[in-house]
Amino acid sequence: MNRHDATKQFHSGGDRLADLIDESHSVELPTPDTETPMVSRSVRLPLDTYERVRAAADARGIGVTTLMRQWIEAGLADLDDSATVSLADVRRAIASLSHPSAA
Repeated sequence: MNRHDATKQFHSGGDRLADLIDESHSVELPTPDTETPMVSRSVRLPLDTYERVRAAADARGIGVTTLMRQWIEAGLADLDDSATVSLADVRRAIASLSHPSAA
């Protein structure tokens, strides 16, 4: 039975939709990348801003939402002086100290 027929039977009082669901193949859901509960929010951005964020995320090899989350966490850390710094940023800062730019 296809989905359309099962839906018609379900709305007519039959229980074939439940049977169709029971017959479906099990699907593995993706494993969350964190144990911290997450909340999804929608953010409206101008297209050019989004493209810049996407390019920055691509350059770092991470997803857009991951980069946005990192930026938000860093901004909040600045507010309460509990700065969060990426290891890559720390390494760049240390490397620049040992090889100062010509002034």
